[in-house]
Amino acid sequence: MRADATLAWALLRGSDRREWWRTSLTALGALLATFLGLAAVTVGTVSGHTQVPYGNGLLDEAGTRMGVVVALLGLLIPVLGFLGQCARLGAVHRDRRLAALRLAGATPAQVRRIAALESGFACLAGAVLALCGFVVLLLAATHTARPPLAWLGYAVVTLGVPAVAVLVSVLALRRVVASPLGWVRRTRPERSTTGVAFTAAGMLAIGGAVAALLIRGSSASAALFPLAFVAALALSGLAAVSVAGASAKLLGKRLATSSRPAVLIAAGRLRMDPWAASRTHASVLLVTVVAVGFMGLWQLTRAQTAAGVILAENADYYLGGYHLTGLGLLLALAISLGALAIGTAESLTTRRRALAAQAAAGVPRSVLRRALLLETALPLAPAVLLAGVGGMGLYATYASMMATVAMPVVLPLLTPLLVYAICLLAAAASLPLLRRAVRPAELRHE
Repeated sequence: MRADATLAWALLRGSDRREWWRTSLTALGALLATFLGLAAVTVGTVSGHTQVPYGNGLLDEAGTRMGVVVALLGLLIPVLGFLGQCARLGAVHRDRRLAALRLAGATPAQVRRIAALESGFACLAGAVLALCGFVVLLLAATHTARPPLAWLGYAVVTLGVPAVAVLVSVLALRRVVASPLGWVRRTRPERSTTGVAFTAAGMLAIGGAVAALLIRGSSASAALFPLAFVAALALSGLAAVSVAGASAKLLGKRLATSSRPAVLIAAGRLRMDPWAASRTHASVLLVTVVAVGFMGLWQLTRAQTAAGVILAENADYYLGGYHLTGLGLLLALAISLGALAIGTAESLTTRRRALAAQAAAGVPRSVLRRALLLETALPLAPAVLLAGVGGMGLYATYASMMATVAMPVVLPLLTPLLVYAICLLAAAASLPLLRRAVRPAELRHE
Protein backbone atom coordinates (compact mmCIF):
# COMPACT_ATOMS: atom_id res chain seq x y z
CA MET A 1 0.00 0.00 0.00
CA ARG A 2 2.85 2.39 0.79
CA ALA A 3 4.40 1.77 -2.62
CA ASP A 4 1.03 2.32 -4.27
CA ALA A 5 0.59 5.63 -2.41
CA THR A 6 4.10 6.78 -3.43
CA LEU A 7 3.42 5.95 -7.06
CA ALA A 8 0.00 7.61 -6.97
CA TRP A 9 1.57 10.81 -5.58
CA ALA A 10 4.23 10.75 -8.32
CA LEU A 11 1.60 10.28 -11.02
CA LEU A 12 -0.49 13.10 -9.58
CA ARG A 13 2.46 15.47 -9.55
CA GLY A 14 3.28 14.52 -13.13
CA SER A 15 -0.21 15.21 -14.45
CA ASP A 16 -0.40 17.48 -17.46
CA ARG A 17 -2.69 20.44 -17.95
CA ARG A 18 -5.44 18.33 -19.50
CA GLU A 19 -5.69 16.28 -16.31
CA TRP A 20 -5.48 19.05 -13.74
CA TRP A 21 -9.04 20.16 -14.37
CA ARG A 22 -10.28 16.71 -13.35
CA THR A 23 -8.12 16.86 -10.24
CA SER A 24 -9.57 20.29 -9.51
CA LEU A 25 -13.13 18.93 -9.81
CA THR A 26 -12.26 16.14 -7.38
CA ALA A 27 -10.79 18.64 -4.92
CA LEU A 28 -13.92 20.79 -5.28
CA GLY A 29 -16.14 17.85 -4.45
CA ALA A 30 -14.05 17.08 -1.37
CA LEU A 31 -14.18 20.73 -0.34
CA LEU A 32 -17.99 20.70 -0.48
CA ALA A 33 -18.21 17.39 1.40
CA THR A 34 -15.83 18.60 4.11
CA PHE A 35 -17.62 21.92 4.49
CA LEU A 36 -20.97 20.16 4.88
CA GLY A 37 -19.50 17.77 7.43
CA LEU A 38 -17.91 20.61 9.41
CA ALA A 39 -21.19 22.51 9.41
CA ALA A 40 -23.02 19.40 10.65
CA VAL A 41 -20.50 18.98 13.47
CA THR A 42 -20.84 22.64 14.43
CA VAL A 43 -24.63 22.49 14.60
CA GLY A 44 -24.63 19.10 16.32
CA THR A 45 -22.31 20.18 19.14
CA VAL A 46 -24.54 23.09 20.19
CA SER A 47 -26.23 22.05 23.43
CA GLY A 48 -29.44 23.11 25.11
CA HIS A 49 -31.60 26.09 24.25
CA THR A 50 -29.61 28.99 22.85
CA GLN A 51 -30.11 32.08 20.76
CA VAL A 52 -28.34 31.70 17.43
CA PRO A 53 -28.49 34.77 15.16
CA TYR A 54 -28.91 32.63 12.04
CA GLY A 55 -31.65 30.55 10.46
CA ASN A 56 -34.74 32.38 11.80
CA GLY A 57 -34.67 30.39 15.05
CA LEU A 58 -34.17 26.96 13.47
CA LEU A 59 -30.91 26.50 15.40
CA ASP A 60 -32.29 27.53 18.79
CA GLU A 61 -33.94 24.23 19.77
CA ALA A 62 -32.31 20.79 19.93
CA GLY A 63 -35.03 19.12 17.84
CA THR A 64 -34.78 21.50 14.90
CA ARG A 65 -30.99 21.47 15.11
CA MET A 66 -31.03 17.70 14.65
CA GLY A 67 -33.13 18.17 11.52
CA VAL A 68 -30.55 20.61 10.16
CA VAL A 69 -27.78 18.08 10.87
CA VAL A 70 -29.67 15.34 9.01
CA ALA A 71 -30.22 17.69 6.05
CA LEU A 72 -26.52 18.59 5.91
CA LEU A 73 -25.52 14.94 6.02
CA GLY A 74 -28.08 14.15 3.32
CA LEU A 75 -26.33 16.59 1.01
CA LEU A 76 -23.27 14.35 1.17
CA ILE A 77 -25.02 11.76 -1.02
CA PRO A 78 -24.83 13.74 -4.30
CA VAL A 79 -21.33 14.93 -3.39
CA LEU A 80 -20.10 11.33 -3.05
CA GLY A 81 -21.74 10.50 -6.38
CA PHE A 82 -19.92 13.45 -7.91
CA LEU A 83 -16.60 12.17 -6.55
CA GLY A 84 -17.30 8.72 -7.96
CA GLN A 85 -17.89 10.15 -11.42
CA CYS A 86 -14.64 12.13 -11.20
CA ALA A 87 -12.78 8.93 -10.31
CA ARG A 88 -14.18 7.10 -13.33
CA LEU A 89 -13.40 9.93 -15.71
CA GLY A 90 -9.85 10.26 -14.43
CA ALA A 91 -9.17 6.54 -14.72
CA VAL A 92 -10.28 6.38 -18.34
CA HIS A 93 -8.27 9.44 -19.31
CA ARG A 94 -5.15 7.91 -17.80
CA ASP A 95 -5.47 4.71 -19.82
CA ARG A 96 -1.96 4.84 -21.28
CA ARG A 97 -0.35 5.25 -17.86
CA LEU A 98 -2.52 2.48 -16.45
CA ALA A 99 -1.44 0.24 -19.32
CA ALA A 100 2.22 1.08 -18.60
CA LEU A 101 1.68 -0.01 -14.99
CA ARG A 102 0.24 -3.31 -16.20
CA LEU A 103 3.26 -3.82 -18.45
CA ALA A 104 5.49 -3.18 -15.43
CA GLY A 105 3.80 -6.02 -13.58
CA ALA A 106 0.97 -4.32 -11.68
CA THR A 107 -2.23 -6.29 -11.17
CA PRO A 108 -5.65 -4.86 -12.10
CA ALA A 109 -6.40 -4.39 -8.39
CA GLN A 110 -3.18 -2.40 -7.91
CA VAL A 111 -4.03 -0.20 -10.87
CA ARG A 112 -7.43 0.56 -9.38
CA ARG A 113 -5.89 1.32 -5.97
CA ILE A 114 -3.38 3.72 -7.50
CA ALA A 115 -6.13 5.53 -9.44
CA ALA A 116 -8.21 5.74 -6.25
CA LEU A 117 -5.28 7.04 -4.19
CA GLU A 118 -4.73 9.80 -6.75
CA SER A 119 -8.30 10.91 -6.03
CA GLY A 120 -7.55 10.62 -2.30
CA PHE A 121 -4.65 13.07 -2.49
CA ALA A 122 -6.77 15.57 -4.43
CA CYS A 123 -9.56 15.15 -1.86
CA LEU A 124 -7.11 15.74 0.99
CA ALA A 125 -6.13 19.06 -0.56
CA GLY A 126 -9.79 20.06 -0.89
CA ALA A 127 -10.54 18.98 2.69
CA VAL A 128 -7.66 21.04 4.11
CA LEU A 129 -8.80 24.10 2.15
CA ALA A 130 -12.35 23.63 3.48
CA LEU A 131 -11.06 23.35 7.06
CA CYS A 132 -9.01 26.54 6.71
CA GLY A 133 -11.95 28.46 5.27
CA PHE A 134 -14.31 27.12 7.92
CA VAL A 135 -11.98 28.12 10.75
CA VAL A 136 -11.79 31.64 9.30
CA LEU A 137 -15.60 31.79 9.27
CA LEU A 138 -15.73 30.59 12.88
CA LEU A 139 -13.28 33.26 13.98
CA ALA A 140 -15.30 35.92 12.17
CA ALA A 141 -18.59 34.76 13.72
CA THR A 142 -20.03 36.07 16.95
CA HIS A 143 -19.83 32.72 18.76
CA THR A 144 -16.25 31.47 18.43
CA ALA A 145 -15.92 29.30 21.56
CA ARG A 146 -16.29 25.67 20.55
CA PRO A 147 -16.14 22.63 22.87
CA PRO A 148 -13.23 20.18 22.49
CA LEU A 149 -15.65 17.63 21.04
CA ALA A 150 -16.30 19.97 18.11
CA TRP A 151 -12.60 20.30 17.28
CA LEU A 152 -12.25 16.53 17.47
CA GLY A 153 -15.16 16.27 15.04
CA TYR A 154 -13.49 18.76 12.70
CA ALA A 155 -10.34 16.62 12.62
CA VAL A 156 -12.34 13.44 12.01
CA VAL A 157 -14.28 15.05 9.14
CA THR A 158 -11.15 16.53 7.53
CA LEU A 159 -9.35 13.19 7.56
CA GLY A 160 -12.45 11.08 6.98
CA VAL A 161 -13.58 12.74 3.74
CA PRO A 162 -10.42 11.73 1.78
CA ALA A 163 -10.65 8.21 3.25
CA VAL A 164 -14.30 7.91 2.20
CA ALA A 165 -13.41 9.36 -1.21
CA VAL A 166 -10.81 6.63 -1.70
CA LEU A 167 -13.39 3.97 -0.80
CA VAL A 168 -15.92 5.52 -3.19
CA SER A 169 -13.28 5.60 -5.93
CA VAL A 170 -12.41 1.94 -5.35
CA LEU A 171 -16.12 1.09 -5.50
CA ALA A 172 -16.57 3.15 -8.67
CA LEU A 173 -13.58 1.47 -10.34
CA ARG A 174 -14.27 -2.06 -9.14
CA ARG A 175 -15.19 -3.25 -12.65
CA VAL A 176 -12.63 -1.19 -14.57
CA VAL A 177 -9.88 -3.36 -16.09
CA ALA A 178 -6.86 -1.79 -17.82
CA SER A 179 -5.14 -4.18 -20.21
CA PRO A 180 -1.38 -3.99 -20.89
CA LEU A 181 -2.18 -2.98 -24.48
CA GLY A 182 -3.74 0.33 -23.45
CA TRP A 183 -7.39 -0.64 -23.68
CA VAL A 184 -9.61 0.28 -20.75
CA ARG A 185 -12.75 -1.78 -20.49
CA ARG A 186 -15.47 -2.46 -17.96
CA THR A 187 -16.75 -5.86 -16.93
CA ARG A 188 -20.10 -6.34 -15.27
CA PRO A 189 -22.34 -9.33 -14.68
CA GLU A 190 -25.50 -9.74 -16.68
CA ARG A 191 -28.53 -8.44 -14.82
CA SER A 192 -32.10 -9.46 -15.32
CA THR A 193 -34.46 -6.70 -16.39
CA THR A 194 -37.41 -8.67 -15.08
CA GLY A 195 -35.80 -9.03 -11.67
CA VAL A 196 -35.11 -5.33 -11.46
CA ALA A 197 -38.69 -4.51 -12.46
CA PHE A 198 -40.03 -6.77 -9.71
CA THR A 199 -37.60 -5.19 -7.24
CA ALA A 200 -38.81 -1.70 -8.15
CA ALA A 201 -42.44 -2.80 -7.86
CA GLY A 202 -41.71 -4.32 -4.45
CA MET A 203 -40.09 -1.12 -3.28
CA LEU A 204 -43.13 0.91 -4.31
CA ALA A 205 -45.43 -1.61 -2.65
CA ILE A 206 -43.53 -1.33 0.62
CA GLY A 207 -43.59 2.45 0.33
CA GLY A 208 -47.35 2.32 -0.23
CA ALA A 209 -47.80 0.14 2.83
CA VAL A 210 -45.77 2.57 4.91
CA ALA A 211 -47.89 5.44 3.62
CA ALA A 212 -51.12 3.58 4.43
CA LEU A 213 -49.88 2.97 7.96
CA LEU A 214 -49.14 6.64 8.45
CA ILE A 215 -52.49 7.81 7.12
CA ARG A 216 -54.23 6.07 10.02
CA GLY A 217 -53.09 8.92 12.25
CA SER A 218 -52.46 6.90 15.41
CA SER A 219 -50.00 8.07 18.04
CA ALA A 220 -47.63 5.24 17.07
CA SER A 221 -47.68 6.30 13.42
CA ALA A 222 -47.02 9.90 14.42
CA ALA A 223 -43.99 8.84 16.45
CA LEU A 224 -42.65 6.70 13.61
CA PHE A 225 -43.41 9.28 10.94
CA PRO A 226 -39.83 10.63 10.44
CA LEU A 227 -38.33 7.14 10.15
CA ALA A 228 -41.09 5.91 7.86
CA PHE A 229 -40.86 9.05 5.73
CA VAL A 230 -37.10 8.56 5.20
CA ALA A 231 -37.65 4.86 4.43
CA ALA A 232 -40.34 5.65 1.86
CA LEU A 233 -38.09 8.33 0.35
CA ALA A 234 -35.20 5.87 0.01
CA LEU A 235 -37.49 3.23 -1.50
CA SER A 236 -38.85 5.67 -4.07
CA GLY A 237 -35.34 6.75 -5.05
CA LEU A 238 -34.08 3.17 -5.35
CA ALA A 239 -37.11 2.20 -7.43
CA ALA A 240 -36.46 5.10 -9.82
CA VAL A 241 -32.78 4.13 -10.14
CA SER A 242 -33.72 0.51 -10.88
CA VAL A 243 -36.19 1.62 -13.53
CA ALA A 244 -33.50 3.79 -15.17
CA GLY A 245 -31.29 0.76 -15.78
CA ALA A 246 -34.12 -1.59 -16.72
CA SER A 247 -35.69 0.87 -19.16
CA ALA A 248 -32.29 1.53 -20.79
CA LYS A 249 -31.87 -2.17 -21.52
CA LEU A 250 -35.44 -2.54 -22.76
CA LEU A 251 -35.26 0.55 -24.99
CA GLY A 252 -31.91 -0.58 -26.37
CA LYS A 253 -33.52 -3.80 -27.57
CA ARG A 254 -36.74 -2.22 -28.83
CA LEU A 255 -35.02 0.56 -30.82
CA ALA A 256 -32.33 -1.67 -32.34
CA THR A 257 -34.31 -1.84 -35.61
CA SER A 258 -34.93 1.91 -35.92
CA SER A 259 -34.34 3.55 -39.29
CA ARG A 260 -33.02 6.76 -37.73
CA PRO A 261 -29.21 6.79 -37.43
CA ALA A 262 -29.10 8.74 -34.14
CA VAL A 263 -31.67 6.47 -32.51
CA LEU A 264 -29.85 3.38 -33.80
CA ILE A 265 -26.50 4.52 -32.37
CA ALA A 266 -28.09 5.41 -29.02
CA ALA A 267 -29.90 2.06 -28.89
CA GLY A 268 -26.64 0.22 -29.46
CA ARG A 269 -24.98 2.07 -26.59
CA LEU A 270 -27.93 1.45 -24.25
CA ARG A 271 -27.95 -2.23 -25.15
CA MET A 272 -24.20 -2.61 -24.53
CA ASP A 273 -24.11 -0.70 -21.22
CA PRO A 274 -27.67 -0.28 -19.89
CA TRP A 275 -26.69 0.23 -16.25
CA ALA A 276 -24.58 3.29 -16.98
CA ALA A 277 -27.86 5.24 -16.88
CA SER A 278 -28.68 4.16 -13.34
CA ARG A 279 -25.13 4.99 -12.25
CA THR A 280 -25.12 8.53 -13.60
CA HIS A 281 -28.78 9.33 -12.80
CA ALA A 282 -28.93 8.00 -9.24
CA SER A 283 -28.37 11.24 -7.34
CA VAL A 284 -30.53 13.24 -9.78
CA LEU A 285 -33.46 10.89 -9.25
CA LEU A 286 -33.14 10.99 -5.47
CA VAL A 287 -33.04 14.79 -5.57
CA THR A 288 -36.13 14.74 -7.81
CA VAL A 289 -38.11 12.73 -5.26
CA VAL A 290 -37.15 15.17 -2.52
CA ALA A 291 -37.74 18.23 -4.71
CA VAL A 292 -41.27 17.18 -5.66
CA GLY A 293 -42.21 16.69 -2.02
CA PHE A 294 -40.49 19.91 -1.01
CA MET A 295 -42.28 22.03 -3.61
CA GLY A 296 -45.62 20.63 -2.51
CA LEU A 297 -44.97 21.24 1.19
CA TRP A 298 -43.65 24.72 0.50
CA GLN A 299 -46.81 25.62 -1.43
CA LEU A 300 -48.94 24.02 1.26
CA THR A 301 -47.28 26.06 4.01
CA ARG A 302 -47.76 29.27 2.05
CA ALA A 303 -51.44 28.41 1.57
CA GLN A 304 -51.84 27.72 5.28
CA THR A 305 -50.17 31.05 6.09
CA ALA A 306 -52.49 32.90 3.72
CA ALA A 307 -55.52 31.16 5.23
CA GLY A 308 -54.47 32.08 8.77
CA VAL A 309 -53.84 28.50 9.88
CA ILE A 310 -50.23 29.48 10.58
CA LEU A 311 -50.02 32.71 12.56
CA ALA A 312 -48.24 35.63 10.92
CA GLU A 313 -45.67 35.87 13.72
CA ASN A 314 -44.67 32.25 13.10
CA ALA A 315 -44.57 32.48 9.30
CA ASP A 316 -40.92 33.56 9.17
CA TYR A 317 -39.92 30.56 11.25
CA TYR A 318 -41.60 28.01 8.96
CA LEU A 319 -40.92 29.72 5.64
CA GLY A 320 -37.33 30.42 6.69
CA GLY A 321 -36.83 26.70 7.19
CA TYR A 322 -38.24 26.00 3.75
CA HIS A 323 -35.99 28.62 2.18
CA LEU A 324 -32.90 27.06 3.76
CA THR A 325 -34.07 23.63 2.61
CA GLY A 326 -34.60 25.00 -0.89
CA LEU A 327 -31.05 26.32 -0.98
CA GLY A 328 -29.81 22.92 0.09
CA LEU A 329 -31.83 21.24 -2.66
CA LEU A 330 -30.48 23.66 -5.25
CA LEU A 331 -26.95 22.82 -4.11
CA ALA A 332 -27.71 19.08 -4.29
CA LEU A 333 -29.24 19.48 -7.75
CA ALA A 334 -26.23 21.46 -8.99
CA ILE A 335 -23.84 18.78 -7.71
CA SER A 336 -25.97 16.02 -9.25
CA LEU A 337 -26.08 17.83 -12.59
CA GLY A 338 -22.31 18.19 -12.44
CA ALA A 339 -22.02 14.43 -11.92
CA LEU A 340 -24.39 13.88 -14.87
CA ALA A 341 -22.28 16.12 -17.11
CA ILE A 342 -19.13 14.29 -16.02
CA GLY A 343 -20.82 10.95 -16.74
CA THR A 344 -21.64 12.12 -20.28
CA ALA A 345 -18.05 13.31 -20.72
CA GLU A 346 -16.86 9.91 -19.47
CA SER A 347 -18.98 8.23 -22.13
CA LEU A 348 -17.37 10.44 -24.77
CA THR A 349 -13.82 9.80 -23.67
CA THR A 350 -14.35 6.06 -23.26
CA ARG A 351 -15.63 5.75 -26.84
CA ARG A 352 -13.45 8.38 -28.46
CA ARG A 353 -11.86 5.91 -30.89
CA ALA A 354 -15.22 4.42 -31.86
CA LEU A 355 -16.65 7.92 -32.35
CA ALA A 356 -13.62 8.92 -34.42
CA ALA A 357 -14.11 5.81 -36.57
CA GLN A 358 -17.78 6.67 -37.10
CA ALA A 359 -16.90 10.25 -38.05
CA ALA A 360 -14.21 9.00 -40.43
CA ALA A 361 -16.78 6.68 -42.03
CA GLY A 362 -18.98 9.67 -42.83
CA VAL A 363 -21.41 9.91 -39.89
CA PRO A 364 -22.22 13.63 -39.42
CA ARG A 365 -21.40 15.21 -36.09
CA SER A 366 -25.00 16.35 -35.73
CA VAL A 367 -26.10 12.69 -35.74
CA LEU A 368 -23.51 11.83 -33.10
CA ARG A 369 -24.66 14.76 -30.94
CA ARG A 370 -28.29 13.67 -31.14
CA ALA A 371 -27.30 10.10 -30.30
CA LEU A 372 -25.41 11.23 -27.20
CA LEU A 373 -28.40 13.26 -26.01
CA LEU A 374 -30.77 10.35 -26.65
CA GLU A 375 -28.58 8.13 -24.45
CA THR A 376 -29.48 10.44 -21.56
CA ALA A 377 -33.03 11.35 -22.57
CA LEU A 378 -34.47 7.89 -23.27
CA PRO A 379 -33.77 6.06 -19.97
CA LEU A 380 -34.10 9.21 -17.86
CA ALA A 381 -37.72 9.94 -18.88
CA PRO A 382 -39.42 6.92 -17.19
CA ALA A 383 -37.10 7.17 -14.19
CA VAL A 384 -37.93 10.85 -13.61
CA LEU A 385 -41.62 10.04 -14.04
CA LEU A 386 -41.40 7.36 -11.35
CA ALA A 387 -39.41 9.70 -9.09
CA GLY A 388 -42.15 12.30 -9.53
CA VAL A 389 -44.81 9.74 -8.61
CA GLY A 390 -42.85 8.79 -5.49
CA GLY A 391 -42.43 12.41 -4.46
CA MET A 392 -46.12 13.13 -5.03
CA GLY A 393 -47.03 10.09 -2.94
CA LEU A 394 -44.94 11.31 -0.02
CA TYR A 395 -46.37 14.82 -0.35
CA ALA A 396 -49.96 13.57 -0.55
CA THR A 397 -49.43 11.36 2.51
CA TYR A 398 -48.14 14.24 4.59
CA ALA A 399 -50.79 16.68 3.31
CA SER A 400 -53.62 14.24 4.11
CA MET A 401 -52.39 14.00 7.70
CA MET A 402 -51.47 17.61 8.42
CA ALA A 403 -53.18 19.94 5.98
CA THR A 404 -56.35 21.90 6.69
CA VAL A 405 -56.48 23.61 3.27
CA ALA A 406 -56.68 22.42 -0.33
CA MET A 407 -53.54 20.58 -1.45
CA PRO A 408 -51.64 22.55 -4.17
CA VAL A 409 -50.40 20.33 -7.01
CA VAL A 410 -49.17 22.66 -9.78
CA LEU A 411 -45.54 23.12 -8.76
CA PRO A 412 -45.02 19.49 -7.64
CA LEU A 413 -46.29 18.26 -11.00
CA LEU A 414 -44.07 20.69 -12.93
CA THR A 415 -40.93 19.87 -10.92
CA PRO A 416 -40.09 16.55 -12.70
CA LEU A 417 -40.45 18.24 -16.09
CA LEU A 418 -38.14 21.04 -15.01
CA VAL A 419 -35.56 18.59 -13.64
CA TYR A 420 -35.72 16.56 -16.87
CA ALA A 421 -35.11 19.64 -19.01
CA ILE A 422 -32.20 20.77 -16.83
CA CYS A 423 -30.65 17.28 -17.02
CA LEU A 424 -30.72 17.42 -20.82
CA LEU A 425 -29.01 20.82 -20.70
CA ALA A 426 -26.36 19.40 -18.37
CA ALA A 427 -25.74 16.50 -20.73
CA ALA A 428 -25.53 18.93 -23.66
CA ALA A 429 -22.85 20.91 -21.80
CA SER A 430 -20.36 18.10 -22.47
CA LEU A 431 -21.05 17.97 -26.21
CA PRO A 432 -18.22 20.42 -27.08
CA LEU A 433 -15.87 17.55 -26.16
CA LEU A 434 -17.23 15.67 -29.17
CA ARG A 435 -15.15 17.83 -31.52
CA ARG A 436 -11.98 16.61 -29.81
CA ALA A 437 -13.18 13.01 -29.57
CA VAL A 438 -13.79 12.62 -33.33
CA ARG A 439 -10.40 13.93 -34.42
CA PRO A 440 -8.63 11.55 -36.85
CA ALA A 441 -5.65 11.46 -34.46
CA GLU A 442 -7.70 9.24 -32.14
CA LEU A 443 -7.41 6.46 -34.75
CA ARG A 444 -3.61 6.32 -34.62
CA HIS A 445 -3.64 3.27 -32.34
CA GLU A 446 -6.25 1.32 -34.28
